[in-house]
Amino acid sequence: MARGQAGQYGPYDDLKDFLRTLEKAGELRRITVPVDPTLELSEIVTRTVRAGGPALLFERPTRGEMPVAINLFGTHKRTAMALGVSSVDEIGDRIGSLVKPELPVGFAGMREGLGKLLQLKSVPPKKVKTAPCQEVVYRDGNVDLNRLPGLQIWPGDGGIFHNFGLTHTKHPETGKRNLGLYRLHQHSHNTLGMHWQIHKDSTAHHAVAERLGQRLPVAVAIGCDPVVSYSASAPLPGDIDEYLFAGFLRGERVEMVDCLTVPLQVPANAQIVLEGYVEPGERAPEGPFGDHTGFYTPVEPFPVLHITCMTTQRDPVYHSIVTSKPPQEDGGIGHATERIFLPLLKMLIPDIVDYHLPEAGVFHNCCIVSIKKRYPKHAQKVMSSIWGAHLLSLSKLIVVVDDDCDPHDYHEVAFRAFGNVDYSHDLLLTSGPVDHLDHSSYQQFWGGKAGVDATRKLPTEGYTRGWPEEMVMSPEIVARVDRRWKEFGL
Repeated sequence: MARGQAGQYGPYDDLKDFLRTLEKAGELRRITVPVDPTLELSEIVTRTVRAGGPALLFERPTRGEMPVAINLFGTHKRTAMALGVSSVDEIGDRIGSLVKPELPVGFAGMREGLGKLLQLKSVPPKKVKTAPCQEVVYRDGNVDLNRLPGLQIWPGDGGIFHNFGLTHTKHPETGKRNLGLYRLHQHSHNTLGMHWQIHKDSTAHHAVAERLGQRLPVAVAIGCDPVVSYSASAPLPGDIDEYLFAGFLRGERVEMVDCLTVPLQVPANAQIVLEGYVEPGERAPEGPFGDHTGFYTPVEPFPVLHITCMTTQRDPVYHSIVTSKPPQEDGGIGHATERIFLPLLKMLIPDIVDYHLPEAGVFHNCCIVSIKKRYPKHAQKVMSSIWGAHLLSLSKLIVVVDDDCDPHDYHEVAFRAFGNVDYSHDLLLTSGPVDHLDHSSYQQFWGGKAGVDATRKLPTEGYTRGWPEEMVMSPEIVARVDRRWKEFGL
């Protein structure tokens, strides 16, 4: 294991290297008794996550032929370890220090800034001829997904799911690669349902392939090094290569190898790779599935991946994740994304001082934003900007506070939102796109949204009463009580 940017952890050679590091740090527990991947394993993981417990390695799942690694990102500490830093804020600080201030603002500026950042610290993928992920090869009739200890997490799930498969596709016309993280519903020993949601890049690739009447080649990598696994979930613009981003985070290039049966590349050090294709026009029922929203998503028709080849390392470790209502392991991933992308969000919307995506809102139901208010209806301008900002556009509730309020301090945010708002003037109601998984919208894919202006109101906004001064103790008294505190015996 090499030393990372922070001089403490990573970058890791592969998933096993990360697991060794976690175990050495007391952050991993081995489960040596048999555990059923149907329901039992997920109940153990959920209790462990909610107790702030360690990553888990189930050595003897009663289904499948390999151990299961899970809860790797379940705390902020382990997520930081996965990304090679002491705190994920360090990565945001690195990005902020490298982004050029003269770049244009708006989405074009964000995209250009991220592109130039990755060029400045260029660590493109490195192609290799041989790879650990291809030490064992199963082709055609020898492919059997039952070798994998896929999970059934909830009683109402529609079967076995593979929840941390990194899905690779290419745009059929431009050749642009996409890496995404989607759940995979096991239909048979050699087919998977691809839960490609409407807003995702792989859905766009598949639509083009169908228009052209072509099969779409697909490769799924399971058990990658943790930086690559995180990068698959990152909300990058469509023309930014996730592997260039992973190389930036790692501080060194990601090794890639050509697949054996499809024209795609995958991480050379993945534990498991599934290669295959999606036929144009083919759909099969996918789901139900107990998702991170806390509810089952219904059965819907989705494309089917036909597996032509399955390759693994000699002694592979299967990586997965449990989904449920918060708190759950994906909280660490969401927190990392929030902090890492803050400097880029500021390029997109310079008005923003800080923001927070509450885990209880599953990271897209609510966005709390602080601004330095400068003019009438400034808060409403920021709301509109967020609703036009890449995947933040799916936010259902936006709460805007002044810059002296920490968006992460729920008590203070609630104090402002409950006390600073006249809902006949300061509530903005609109409609727009919502997440594919949103169950509350009366129509799928779009629904109502609300923006709450919890900032101090200006006379030019029609508030003519004179905004009251908030009570604050004088600094001299605070300092005096600090000096005398021990005298009081408190």
